[in-house]
Amino acid sequence: MHESLMTIEEFEELARAADRIAEGVRLEFIDGKLGAKAVPDGDHSRIIQWLIRIFLTARPDLFLTPEQGLQIDRYRKGRARPDGVLADADAFVGQGEWADPSPVLMAVEVTSDYQDTERRDRQENPRAYADTGIPIYLLIDRDTCEIIVHSDPRESRYARVLTVPFGATVQLPDPVNITLNTEPLKDWVR
Repeated sequence: MHESLMTIEEFEELARAADRIAEGVRLEFIDGKLGAKAVPDGDHSRIIQWLIRIFLTARPDLFLTPEQGLQIDRYRKGRARPDGVLADADAFVGQGEWADPSPVLMAVEVTSDYQDTERRDRQENPRAYADTGIPIYLLIDRDTCEIIVHSDPRESRYARVLTVPFGATVQLPDPVNITLNTEPLKDWVR
């Protein structure tokens, strides 16, 4: 167990300042550690657009909101900004920059050229999202050309993890319950 170097309030103040002065960088605070996310490249953004279109068609009752800040502090005090969060279209109305994660059905991350992708996207985020109770964590891993579906959160881990290569069809479990044909992802890798 380690102690955080700053409080949530100090982090939020730092994040607001960084948004004003540091173009191309977004801050997160997970497991007491400060992290930075670079602004996504064109292929990364195209993957998020692709997912938004799929959900608008298959689940018009839901919306995939890009870059929504979440309070991930059930166990470890923190703030995360997933690449996308799937929830009811009105889930974040009236909330500030760091929203309550309870209406989130799925968090989405798409890997980028970050030095800390292994630590953040593959290790810390699954623990943080599971611990927060988010039912599904979808990782689109452009490094390995795989989709990783984490589901069934229990304490600080997901009990089920399904990995399929780009091009395969994958069923996202309840509460999302849609099928993704991942063939188009082959066009958006580095």
